[in-house]
Amino acid sequence: MYEKLVVVTRKTRLRELTDKFNTRMQAKFFIEHSGGDFSEYVDEDGCYERALEAIRKQIKVGMKIQFLDRSLLATYTFVPSDIVLVVGQDGLVANAAKYVGNQPILGVNPDPQRNDGVLVPIAPGRVGDCLQDVLEDRADFKHVTLAEAVLADGQRLLAFNDLYIGARSHISARYQIQYDERREQQSSSGLVISTGAGSTGWLSSIFNMVTSVGPFIGGTAGSGIRLRWDDPSLLFVVREPFVSKHSSAGIVAGRIEPGHELVIESTMTGEGTIFSDGIESDFLSFNAGARAHIRTASHKARLLVPHRHSNARHDNSHARTVEKFYDMSLPKRF
Repeated sequence: MYEKLVVVTRKTRLRELTDKFNTRMQAKFFIEHSGGDFSEYVDEDGCYERALEAIRKQIKVGMKIQFLDRSLLATYTFVPSDIVLVVGQDGLVANAAKYVGNQPILGVNPDPQRNDGVLVPIAPGRVGDCLQDVLEDRADFKHVTLAEAVLADGQRLLAFNDLYIGARSHISARYQIQYDERREQQSSSGLVISTGAGSTGWLSSIFNMVTSVGPFIGGTAGSGIRLRWDDPSLLFVVREPFVSKHSSAGIVAGRIEPGHELVIESTMTGEGTIFSDGIESDFLSFNAGARAHIRTASHKARLLVPHRHSNARHDNSHARTVEKFYDMSLPKRF
């Protein structure tokens, strides 16, 4: 059933600095001249390399193996016979999941002392066991709802956490919004559309602002919403809507249920953009005449859930990570 293991990696800060300054010594001079501690960069890089070495020793299971840098994700075509192993921080899983499709994703935390590891619950030393679970069809998976933005010309962008629709710079975004049977012209700082996985991120900071500002201006405190990762609905919020003769603020937040869409039509002559999960370089242009249909994607990301006992036997920090991974499936409100 599976023929290839695709190992998704990313450059450490040390590797990025070395690329930028040509040599490691020049990178060291830059960091220390700026008052930084270069040893921190060296330790982080060493930890990542040791994790990769541990992984290499466990993945010789008769499959083709391909190492893929994060920068190449948008150009790589994943196929149904791939298993995807992501080695890095939580954000690397979110970034990779947009391109992987329905293939199993194994998130590995190479540095539990520095990384939270909510999306990467697997210890490097347990990769072999988890991979074998997938190959022998005894693995458990957590299914994560994705959001998608589709333009009239067929361009499509997926999001693991959230989509941003607005202007590239700090100028106002201008557009027409359609939600259910209501429609209006708006001028704002853009929209954030969140999945369940993203409801504790950017969206929660907007709710935090509302909660604090409400009582200050004599209103009531708001409350945020935290969705399950597999909740099939999406949430949207309009950031800083401006009311004028030409713009309204009657549609500022809502839930996009399965089978329904949020439709945004751009009236910006330039600088309009749609990007996902904070990756501004991976975007759709969104200028005058473009219409975006925002909805739940037809497939979900599949994240492997490691068996609790397998990690707990070896590393307490990874055991805590596994517990967090399980707990994130619980519905909560705050």
